[in-house]
Amino acid sequence: MSHRQHISTKYLESTGRTMYFARTMKRSRPTGLLLVGLWLLAGVLYAWPADLKEGDLAPDFTLPDQDGVEHTLSDYQGQKVLVYFYPKDDTPGCTKEACGLRDAYTEYEASNIVILGISYDTAESHRQFREKHSLPFTLLSDTKKTVSAAYGTKGIYPLAIRRSFLIDEEGRIIKIIKDVDVTTHSQDVLKYFREAAPQP
Repeated sequence: MSHRQHISTKYLESTGRTMYFARTMKRSRPTGLLLVGLWLLAGVLYAWPADLKEGDLAPDFTLPDQDGVEHTLSDYQGQKVLVYFYPKDDTPGCTKEACGLRDAYTEYEASNIVILGISYDTAESHRQFREKHSLPFTLLSDTKKTVSAAYGTKGIYPLAIRRSFLIDEEGRIIKIIKDVDVTTHSQDVLKYFREAAPQP
């Protein structure tokens, strides 16, 4: 076999393998999409532990903020706390949610409500996010995902699942918001805290 024939044969073999791979991928595309769908569904189902519910003591934690300063949840006993998990700094939905809280921040202060936002982002990412959007509240970095796991917001995603936990002065969870509407979130939280307050 000549050198030219050898190259031609190799080319045909390579082309054949490529075409076979392409045909296989095309045939398996529905299966691939189904597997992705099942994977996402599993993430949602896995995200909610059965033993964390409204009325429970909120799992304590210590995490660093945007400046590297550590915050421990139990240090805020005596104040109401919003612990909200969100997927990613400076993404459209997370920005809208954060800016809504920023715009209502004076109402939160007047109601003695502390806001703690948590995602997997680094402290530096949080610092830039706060500065860019003038966020007046604390953002915590759960880079090891341990707190997200404790609160059932870890799932199998590479990002934290968006969930909010409203915690009273004694450290108990009074409301879990599973389906967060980023456009109304800040007012929804205030409403739930008002409804939970003792009536005179």
